[in-house]
Amino acid sequence: MWAAAAFPERLARIASIHGAHMATDKPDSPHRMAPAIRCESYFACAEIDRWAPPADIQALQQSLEAAGTPHRIEWHPGVEHGFVFPQRAGIYHRDAAERHWERLFSLFGRHLRPLS
Repeated sequence: MWAAAAFPERLARIASIHGAHMATDKPDSPHRMAPAIRCESYFACAEIDRWAPPADIQALQQSLEAAGTPHRIEWHPGVEHGFVFPQRAGIYHRDAAERHWERLFSLFGRHLRPLS
């Protein structure tokens, strides 16, 4: 989010996978970057996540909405932080991971060109 806020003319899409500390009291909190972000943003959130609890994600969503930043916040119910990585035994959740990767590849696929 900091890069998208610092270079709004250069970044067309951003994604946060298992973002942590998305809304803090600090002046450089990610949610405070929303007014400077112009690009489409995707946030994959685990329902069970001590690093990104629902209250933090709500603050993030409110900031994005207030700023008019195009975004999608997707909750993955019943999963924990790190659910997309098969190496994380006991946390990996195949169905949620597949849905997440589909969303992520769709986001970038709509707007990025293959290298020639």
